Amino acid sequence: MTAGTQIRLPAHLPHPFSPAGRADPYPAYDWLRSRAPVHHDVMSRLWLVTGHADCAAVLRDRRFSASAGQQGRARGEELPPSMLTTDPPDHTRLRAPGLLLLGPAAIASVAGGIAADVDDLLERLAGETVVDAVRQIGSPLSTSVFLRLFGLAESDRKVFEQLAQAASINLDPLAGPQVAALGRSAMSELSRFLDERRASAAPSPLTRFAADDRLTRAEMLGVLGLAVVGGWQPLAEAIGNALYWLLPRPRALAALREGGDESARTAMDELLRLEAPIPFTARVAVENVTLPGGEVPRGARVLAVVAAANRDPAVFDRPGELLLDRTPNPHLAFGGGPHFCLAAQLVRQTGAVLLARLAGRFPAASLADEKPAWAATLIPRRLRSLPVNLGDPASPPTDPGNLSSFWTDSGVPDFPTVDPDSLPTASHSLPADPGGGDAY
Repeated sequence: MTAGTQIRLPAHLPHPFSPAGRADPYPAYDWLRSRAPVHHDVMSRLWLVTGHADCAAVLRDRRFSASAGQQGRARGEELPPSMLTTDPPDHTRLRAPGLLLLGPAAIASVAGGIAADVDDLLERLAGETVVDAVRQIGSPLSTSVFLRLFGLAESDRKVFEQLAQAASINLDPLAGPQVAALGRSAMSELSRFLDERRASAAPSPLTRFAADDRLTRAEMLGVLGLAVVGGWQPLAEAIGNALYWLLPRPRALAALREGGDESARTAMDELLRLEAPIPFTARVAVENVTLPGGEVPRGARVLAVVAAANRDPAVFDRPGELLLDRTPNPHLAFGGGPHFCLAAQLVRQTGAVLLARLAGRFPAASLADEKPAWAATLIPRRLRSLPVNLGDPASPPTDPGNLSSFWTDSGVPDFPTVDPDSLPTASHSLPADPGGGDAY
């Protein structure tokens, strides 16, 4: 396909960004990927990239600017400095201190506490019959993890979760002006909340990050805010999305229960492939670029639709099916290239521990609603709720252990990863620019 070529979906397939298409965008993605993996979309006025090879190229090629991609979606305000809003070399300078917050060593330092949080959460649920996995599992577990990463007290839980949830509206490009303004206000309050507590927080990744002198105060708060919005929300939603696929399949649940840590790690990658919380990321081409599937002109606003790339049959056998033992699994749910998600290990590891222990604690768990509703947001892709029938719980393990088996002795997560660089609400009308971006 040459630059400037346009294509329209057939009448029976709603546009994946339209209200009718958001619940199940995958048929449209499949149609577009098979016919025009790189094309200019007349409805959104963006270039959509849906093939795996093309998305991987966009994510790692520095001729596609993440900074310009984010500034282009700004709602009239200056975005705070962070890895999200910069390109190398500034991105690299910000990312190194950011590892103190969300890097492998940071996560390993709170691993045992995360395992205890998972066990405590499941024990509290044991007295329930039906629970909402979104409200009662995903969000509270994500909050517990971030309280540990930031060294915050249990008494900070309510305020932190309220601010994190409100600030995360910044992920949604469809949020109306008033809602977006509330999201910006919440982000400011969240930054102030964390800034006030970092001096008195218990020893934690946050206190180590705060002691680093490589960033200005504004940059430090920008990275802190991004860590929450790009980590807390995706972790919370990834759990609900994973259970949506896992619970209707008793054999998959049994395999996860019997497979141990390695099975859980592999399963979590597959569940992220099928239902990534961040379905696309925005870039701007700073010069003409030829991708495997077509040409992109200089100045083009591009969406790398990783949700479509993750179901590319050229890369994944039976791409629309859940294969818990799929390996290798070069999905792009965490992006790729310089902007590869800083919270990737956090989401993977916490999700794997939760799924493995939930499968053991509630072996008869199933969906209480066969057709749960997806939220109208484009980012993150999430469920409004996910009613789960827990069934009769099994006895809790006598030795719940911790996350040590998920890490090597060096403290680096022993999780199968793929180097991406090695790879070939608000509105009921379609927005002119659905935005998106490297929200991790």
